[in-house]
Amino acid sequence: MGMTMTQKILARAAGLPKVEAGQLLLCALDLVLGNDITTPVAIEEFEKMGAATVFDRTKVALIPDHFTPNKDIKSAQQAKRMREFARKHDILHYYEVGRAGIEHALLPEQGLVAPGELIIGADSHTCTYGALGALSTGVGSTDMAAGMALGKAWFKVPEAIRVTLKGALRPPVSGKDVILYLIGLIGVDGARYMSLEFAGDGVGNISMDGRLTIANMAIEAGAKNGIFPVDNITRAYLSENDRVTRPWTAYEPDPDAVYAQEVTIDLGEVPLTVSLPHLPSNTKPADQCGDIAVDQVVIGSCTNGRMEDLRVAADILRGKQVAPNVRCIVIPGTQAILRQAIDEGLAQAMIDAGALVTMPTCGPCLGGHCGVLAAGERCVATTNRNFVGRMGDPASEVILAGPAVAAATALTGYISVPE
Repeated sequence: MGMTMTQKILARAAGLPKVEAGQLLLCALDLVLGNDITTPVAIEEFEKMGAATVFDRTKVALIPDHFTPNKDIKSAQQAKRMREFARKHDILHYYEVGRAGIEHALLPEQGLVAPGELIIGADSHTCTYGALGALSTGVGSTDMAAGMALGKAWFKVPEAIRVTLKGALRPPVSGKDVILYLIGLIGVDGARYMSLEFAGDGVGNISMDGRLTIANMAIEAGAKNGIFPVDNITRAYLSENDRVTRPWTAYEPDPDAVYAQEVTIDLGEVPLTVSLPHLPSNTKPADQCGDIAVDQVVIGSCTNGRMEDLRVAADILRGKQVAPNVRCIVIPGTQAILRQAIDEGLAQAMIDAGALVTMPTCGPCLGGHCGVLAAGERCVATTNRNFVGRMGDPASEVILAGPAVAAATALTGYISVPE
């Protein structure tokens, strides 16, 4: 009986020739990640353990992104706690405001993720890095603390769902529509503590930005992780500007790997899709939503704040005007993406259309700042969650969409598809 990609990475990290679903393993970690919300708690636990220092200063990444630039005194104190810890332990991969970005956009950009690596992060969307053939998953702050101290973590080997992708997308349908469509098929617990393993000839027709979006939202189906095979698109991304120069290993599933389930998606049949309140699985084709009015549109986040997303949005907004009753907020994923958006004229096009282009931050995605909703307000967002109260007041609503639908909606004031 063969192994999946995820099982092979776990076997390597545990120093074993073979593992099976359900097996408990103690694995060596390649990277431990924390942000300004989760790291202060992890630091407290780290110190309670009596740890003298981190296991490897080059394998810890601390990213202030959720409430930064600091939105209030409490967030300032949290960021200060993380900053002081990073300085004390000489953490190599600490990114201060002005050089940072949203963690799940920043780490791949900075070359901190490579195929075959095992990564944990005290943030549920750490599963993003499966787009590069890594096994990455979210953990709690206590596990982060142990990971920083010991360089190890316990794992239960997950079962897997094989998601076979066929054909090609019809632009402006994107990776966001694919993952919303998939979650609509299997539900928010359809892959509970399982690995979503993507395969098929359609994989080669999805860009790296699209794959990062898909892997980012694997957790919204309950998955332990999402993972893509390593192909020429992956290799081109890794080699761009010598992004990753250290040795890495691409793992392929065995022909006789065991899957608990297989789902096949014809990419050519995936429509522009939205998730209506209050679950990512409450999906519907965007052109079948009728006149659902919105107060705010958010384009960006760790899910859709990359260059491909901003280009799509800018092309739709260019030369037009955001509806007068809509607040359109654009959040690039990193400082480098913001700079490139400026250089390409994307930021100018969006600003001219009446959108606010702001700094890289998680901001409104978690109801933090820079776009929190009041009671009765509704937002179309390219973020990853639309639970009750996710973006503000419990009586507000969030509708998830890709950048094309979000930009088109900003122009009309109700859920729309591009003309």
